[in-house]
Amino acid sequence: MIESNTLDKLITHGVSSTKSGRLLECMWRCVAVHIELRLHLRVSEDIKKVTNPRNQVDRNRSGQIEGPELQMALQNGVGTQFNMKTIDLMICMFDRDGNGNMNMQEFAQLFNYVQQWMSCFKQYDRDGSGTISCQELHHALSSFGFRLSPQFISLMIRKFDRTRRGQIAFDDFMLACVCLQNLTNAFMPHDTQRNGHAQFSYEAFLTAAFTVVA
Repeated sequence: MIESNTLDKLITHGVSSTKSGRLLECMWRCVAVHIELRLHLRVSEDIKKVTNPRNQVDRNRSGQIEGPELQMALQNGVGTQFNMKTIDLMICMFDRDGNGNMNMQEFAQLFNYVQQWMSCFKQYDRDGSGTISCQELHHALSSFGFRLSPQFISLMIRKFDRTRRGQIAFDDFMLACVCLQNLTNAFMPHDTQRNGHAQFSYEAFLTAAFTVVA
């Protein structure tokens, strides 16, 4: 089973102590009850051989793993390149020294994070297609505590569906959920009555938006 301390580390990445953060924590503890921590991600042979990283993932022998190298190592299961926006997001989260690349310790933490997300993805990919449909995304987000209309779920699918199949692959699912959480974290301080309504100044709105699009 997924250990609590592993989940706690995952929850702390980019999640505030607001209500939305608690909802995300509940989601991960639900996953912990039902899913074993194992590698479901369809990865290339490079990732499987991380014990010799300089010859496998670190292709240019720099001693650091760069974004394009990480993109080549990871696969999303649908035959397209792993979303570079998702790669950049993860590097930003785990690049402790801020050099824009990853050492092997940082990479090991990132890879564990990817495994956690794949476990979650597998739970909600009910038909085993390797993608998440509108209905599956609605079910997933409802389980996470988000109350969103089918119309908004369809909008999310259109926004994050890079293949134009009407469904989203694993890497795009990760990006969609993190963007939604970041926007929710930006919204919550302004929802003072906790009724789903908030009043923003124009600059506060732009600040919230840039946390996602930047």
